[in-house]
Amino acid sequence: MLAACGALGLVALTGCGSTGVDDISIGSGAGWQSAFGDARNSGTSPVTGSQHLSLSWSRPLGSTLNSPATIDPDGQIYVTTRSNSDCVGNPGATGMIFSFQMATGRKRLCDPMGVSAISAVSAVDGLGNAYVGEDGAVYSFNNIGQPRWRTPVAGVPVSVQFTRESTVLSISQSGQVDILNRQTGDREVTSYQLLGEPDFLAHPDTVRPPDAQGLDDCAVGGPQCPVANVAALDRESRRFYVTVRHPGSDTAALVALHYTNRQVIQDWSADILTGGSATSPVLSSDGKTVYAADNSGRMLAVDTADGRTKWAQPLGFVPRGGISENDGLLIPGGEDSGHLMAVRDNGPSAEIIWERKDLALRGQPVQTAGNTGYVVAPMGNALNLVTFDTDSGKTIASAPLPGAQGGSAASTSVGPRGEVVVATRLGELFAFTPDKQRQ
Repeated sequence: MLAACGALGLVALTGCGSTGVDDISIGSGAGWQSAFGDARNSGTSPVTGSQHLSLSWSRPLGSTLNSPATIDPDGQIYVTTRSNSDCVGNPGATGMIFSFQMATGRKRLCDPMGVSAISAVSAVDGLGNAYVGEDGAVYSFNNIGQPRWRTPVAGVPVSVQFTRESTVLSISQSGQVDILNRQTGDREVTSYQLLGEPDFLAHPDTVRPPDAQGLDDCAVGGPQCPVANVAALDRESRRFYVTVRHPGSDTAALVALHYTNRQVIQDWSADILTGGSATSPVLSSDGKTVYAADNSGRMLAVDTADGRTKWAQPLGFVPRGGISENDGLLIPGGEDSGHLMAVRDNGPSAEIIWERKDLALRGQPVQTAGNTGYVVAPMGNALNLVTFDTDSGKTIASAPLPGAQGGSAASTSVGPRGEVVVATRLGELFAFTPDKQRQ
C-alpha cells in the first residue's frame, strides 16, 4: 500500500489517508473557494477587477444548475448538476460534479453523485480538492476526480465552509451540523441538530425523513426547508451564523453558534426574518455585524455580540441568493425581481446610496478590489454581464452571454487572475478574461 501511494505522488497526499498532520492548505483566497467566495459569504474578491472583459469560451452542460460555481487558486472550475444520464451517457437520473479548465473550458472531470447534488454547494481547497454535498453525505474528490472520502449525514448539505483549523463545516437543509477532518472525513465534533434532537422515548415510531425532504423550498426560504442558506463563518472566533426556520413558524431565525472542545454550542437566536430567509447571511470584515435579508424585502444588520438588530432597511423587492459586502457597502442579489442597488451601513442606520432601476437583477452581484463590480442583467431578450463602478453604480462596460436567452444566473464567480465565470440556471458556462489591451 505504501508503495502504491508513493507512486501516486500528489494523490498520496490527498487520497491515501491521514498522516496525523493536516498539510493541505485552504488556499490563498485568490480563487472563489465557496458559494459566495469566502467563509464570510462576502461575495467579493481581493483581486483587482478588470473593467474590460472578453469572452474566452462558453459551453452548455446539458442540464440545469441550482448551485454556484466554485474556482480553485489555479482556476479550475467546479459545478454540480443533475441529468437523465451519467457521465458516459448511460440512462438514469443522477447527480454529477463537473470540473473545467479556466483557460480552455475543457472538461477535466465528471463524477457521478446522488441526484440532490444539484441543490448542494461545493467548496474547493488550495490543492483543488473538492468538498460537496449529496443525498445523505458529504463527498470529497481530488482535483482529477478520484474519491477521497464520503461521510454520511442526515439530509443534503446546503452549506460547506472551511474553518480556521482547516476542517470542513457542513450544514444540511434538515439542520445537521458537522465539522469534518479534510483528509479523512472523520467527525471532529459531535453532530449538532439545529432543530433539536428527536425524543425517541416519547415518540418511539420516529423515523428519519428522506434526505431530500424540503429541498424544493430552500431556494425561497420556504417553510419546508429548515436551513435554506450557506452559513457565514468567522474563522478567528470560530463562530458561524445560519438561518433556521422551525416547523410551523412564519419567521426564520438568525442563529449564532460556535465550536469548542469537540462540541457545537448555540450563542444566541433572533427570530427576525419575516416570511423566512431570502439570502444567506454575510459577515462584515471586522466580524462585528452580520447581514441577512428576509421575504418581506428587508435587509437587516445584526450585532454579532448579542443578536440585537442594528437596523432594518426596506429594499422595495425581495432579494435572492446573497449580499455582496465590501467595507460596509452592501449590494443585494436577486433573480425574479429587483434591480441593482447599493446600501451603505452607517452603524446605527443604513442608506441607499445609489440605484439602477434600469438594470434588473438576474443573479448575484459581486465586488472586486478597485471599485469594480459585476452583475448579470437582461438587455432586450438576452442576458449580459455588466461591469459597473461600485462607488456610483455607473456602467463601465457590458458583454452579452451568447445564446443565453432570458432566465438567470446561478452564480457569478471571480477567478484568481481576474477571470469572471457566469453559470446560468439553464446549464451554460461563460468564461470572461481581462482584456489586457484595453486596461
